[in-house]
Parts: sequence; C-alpha cells; structure tokens
Amino acid sequence: MAGGKETPRQKMIGMMYLVLTALLALNVSKSILDAFVAIEENTQKSNIAQYDRGSGFYSDVESEIKTTPNNAENKSKLEKLNKIKKQMDAVNKLTGSMIDQIDKIKLDILEKSGENIKTIKDKDELAIIWRPYNAKNPCVPTRMNLMAVQAKDQYDVPMHEIIGEDIKNPTGSGKKLWADFNKFRSDLVKTVATYDKFSINPKAINDYKSNEDLTKKVKKMIESSKADLREDGQVLQDMYINLTKPERLKVHEMEGVHWIGATFDHSPLVAAIASLSSMQQDILSARAMALAHLKSKVTTGEYSFNKIVGLAYGPMIANANDEIELKVMMAAFDSDNQPTITYNGNSFLGENGQGTVKVKVSGGAEMNLKGQVTIKNKSGIKKTEDWEHKVIIMKPQGTVSLPELNVLYIGYPNKIEAVASGFDQTLLSGSGVSVTKSGTGWIGSPAKGKECTLTVSGKNSVTNKTTSLGSFKFRVSRLPDATLYWGAVKDGEKGSRSESRIFAKYPPEIPLNATFNILSWELNVPGNPGAPPKGTGNVLTPQAMNLLKQVKPGMNISFMTSVKGPDGIVRKKGGVFSL
Repeated sequence: MAGGKETPRQKMIGMMYLVLTALLALNVSKSILDAFVAIEENTQKSNIAQYDRGSGFYSDVESEIKTTPNNAENKSKLEKLNKIKKQMDAVNKLTGSMIDQIDKIKLDILEKSGENIKTIKDKDELAIIWRPYNAKNPCVPTRMNLMAVQAKDQYDVPMHEIIGEDIKNPTGSGKKLWADFNKFRSDLVKTVATYDKFSINPKAINDYKSNEDLTKKVKKMIESSKADLREDGQVLQDMYINLTKPERLKVHEMEGVHWIGATFDHSPLVAAIASLSSMQQDILSARAMALAHLKSKVTTGEYSFNKIVGLAYGPMIANANDEIELKVMMAAFDSDNQPTITYNGNSFLGENGQGTVKVKVSGGAEMNLKGQVTIKNKSGIKKTEDWEHKVIIMKPQGTVSLPELNVLYIGYPNKIEAVASGFDQTLLSGSGVSVTKSGTGWIGSPAKGKECTLTVSGKNSVTNKTTSLGSFKFRVSRLPDATLYWGAVKDGEKGSRSESRIFAKYPPEIPLNATFNILSWELNVPGNPGAPPKGTGNVLTPQAMNLLKQVKPGMNISFMTSVKGPDGIVRKKGGVFSL
C-alpha cells in the first residue's frame, strides 16, 4: 500500500481501507454509551449525597452558633465555634470554585458538540440541563441528563478542548484543570491544618510507584510539617491521598502520557463528562471529610432543640420471671449534662445521656412501667418529662427465624434456626420441605411449589411431652441470578486489563453462601475486527489477554458467560466493565 509503483486507484483504495479501519476501531456501541450515561447518573446522585453529608456538618455548627446565648459564660465556646465556621466557610469557597470550573468545562464541550444547553427544565427527558449551577449553593454541581445528549459518541471536541494536540503535554482546558485540582488539594489541606500555632505548606506529590509508596511519601510530608499531628494528622493524610492522581502514565507502551491525556484521549462526549463528574465526586468527598473533621472539634449537643421528650426503650415482650433492662433517656442529650432518672420513688444520675432501669418481670399479661427523667438546659433550669414503657409478658411459644432470607430456595441448603421458648428441646418438621438437623440448627430443602410449611414443637425431656407451638409458611423460589465479577470488581465497575479470571457470585447484599461455576465465556471488545475470544472455565486465554492490552483507557468491554449454579441450572450472564 506504500509502494512507489502503486496506481492512483490503488492508493485511493489503500486510503479508504485505512479510514474504514479507523472508523471500526473508534466505533462505540449504543449499549456502551448508555452504560456511560448510567455511570454518570449514579455519580451525580452520589455527588448530591456527598454535598448533603458535608452540608449537614456545616449546618450543625451554624445552628449551634445561633442557639448559644451570647454571654460571658459562653464566650469561649462561641469563639471556638466561630473560628471553626470560618474554616468551614473557606473549605466551601475552595470547593465551590472547583465545582464551578469543572461545570464550565462540561457545558463548553456540550455546546461545542452542538448540544442544546440553553433549555433548562427539571426532570425533562428531552432536556440536558435539569438544574443549573447556582452561586448561592456553589458546591452543588449542575444537574444534567446525559440521556438527552445527541452526540454521545462525539470525541473530537472533548479531546481538542480538554487535551489539545499532545496527550503528553495538554494545552487545552485540562491543563488549567490539572493545576487547579492539585492547588485545591494543597489549599484544602492547608485550610484544615492552619490555626493557632499550627500550619502546613503541602508540596505536590504526583509521582509514585504504588499506593503504598504514595502513603509513605504523604505521611512523611505531613509529619515533617508544623501541623497538629495528634489532632489532624490522619485526616490530612486521607484528604491528600484521596485527591492525588499520578501525573504521568504508561498507555499502550507509550511512556510519559499525562493523566489528562490518558483520561480524555478518544473519550466519547458522555464518557468525558462522566470523568469530570468523577473529579467533582473526589472534591465533594474531600469537602465532607474536612467539614466532618472540623465539626468534631466542637460540641453541638447542648440542649439546642425546641422540643424534648422522655424516652424509655427495651424489650417489648418477655417470659414470666425473666429479668429485663430498660434504657431511659432524653431524645436529645448533652454529654456534659447527664439526666436524672426517677423510677419507683428512687432517683439516680445517668451515664452517657441515659440511665438503666432493671426490672424483674412479674406474672400477668403485661407490665406498664412509668417514671420521670430530668435534665438541665443551658441556663441551668431543670426540665422534667414523664416516661412510660409497656412490656407484654409472653407465655412459652415457638419461633422460627431464617438468618439469611425469609424464603426457601430450591436446590440450596437453607439454614434454619428454631427456638421453643420454655422447653429444653426444640423439634422442627416440615410440609413441602425436607428438614435435616445440622449443628445447632437445621437445613431445609424445599420441593418444587410456591410455598411450604415449617412446624416448631417444644419437648420436655423430663416428661417426654411434646407440644406443637406453631406452624409457619414460607415462600419457595428459585435462586436469584449471580453477578459477574472480573477479578475483584463487579459488573458495571472499572476493571484491570491484567486480571485474567472471571467469577460469578452473589454481591454482599445477597447473603447466600452459594457457589457458581463458569462453564464458558466470550469476550467482546468494541472495534475488534476478528472473532471474539472464547473459552471454558473462568480463566481468560492468552488471546483474550492480548486483546485486552489493546483496549484504550475509558472504553468498555463485555463478557457473556454460561454459569451453573448449585441448583444445577445453567444461566446466561453478561457483564460490562470499563478500563
């Protein structure tokens, strides 16, 4: 194709071939683009949660200042509260500036990609901007709806505007973003650590071999400063590390690629915005961490509420002759102002804001316990409230609990615990489910159907009398599908191209100890001109590993697998991962 004797027609065919190859390599499927949209949506929701979390700490201090009397007795406390608030205001100012800057980059690349950013309509599926940036709440990012973006796969504008022409030396808006992001890290640490006689002048650390190396360098820098290491050392280290990114990376055998270049090179429009939102998440998370630490230095619980009630809590039921404990306290309390609890004519001072009343349960159907709780307000005036707690006295009866789930799964050894209160032996039987003893509990194996019944009985080993205490119905269901994992990360998360194993298992929110085996797999990479690599078991073939090395950062790959569960059913399971 590069020979000197090629005809013009041959040269043209060669050029067309190169263009076609490039288009195939750059093609991004709709499902992958939608995945970026989903990631961005989740990141935006997380950003709002981080903002609310940090603002809660700020509001606590602000409220405490407003409700604390401005008198000689509270002078020292108010001075400390106002000093902390001043630091918090500085943290918010730094954060708002960075959030605004990143929002402007998002809007710039959207507008230059031909998108409509003028229409603002909350929760409108056709509008990109739902809620604009508001200077009154500078730490809240612009709320966007990337599903309304038309040119989701546009990558020229993000590359040109953010990177420029050289991925090793960015000249676009990313150059200033990188500098300001690192300055934010330094200024945030300085703001939290500088007060009274303490101070710190953080240096830039963006070159490190591993997370352990980074931690070592940051720790050394902080320990050599004039910061209050006992009070602030750990949070300063955590904030700095969480805001640190490596300046130079190796990408596709190319050394010295700048982080901005590696992140936004050939990044589709929606992926570029998702990356920018991720930076905002780092910033808001650091803000919340800083505000939480500052708030922890002052007390905000000194009877600064407009309504108080006496509160007693403890067991709602008890067997005859059992001894129970009640916790009696104010609904809100001050650690320096302990309540006085009164019960049955006796009074005593509580600890940690509460008092413990011990009562022996008598016979009958119920006990109604009453007393009083007293606490002083900021002016030293006593406030007394009545408390009341009702205890239902139960006769011996049987109970059944499933530690894992409230259903029984077909083909799975369901763990069952049963208790026959008032008897020294507990018996368990089932209808529509076979029950076998296992240690201190049982294993239930249901047959096919919609429901089954477990019956608990109590046996007195002295009289050999067995009493049925109750029957309990349970739903019967097949096991839920497992989640696909690539190494340690699950479907929808960022994976590592060096990871060679895939797994199918339940995530932490499904507390079942079930084993799934991957029978076969297929790897799909956007733009791969050849047949997708396939294999059996859960280990990727050398062909698949070589293909993964060619995938650019920011792109998504997917696996389609056949998975066999402990119930013997073979299921098809797919997963998408970003690189």
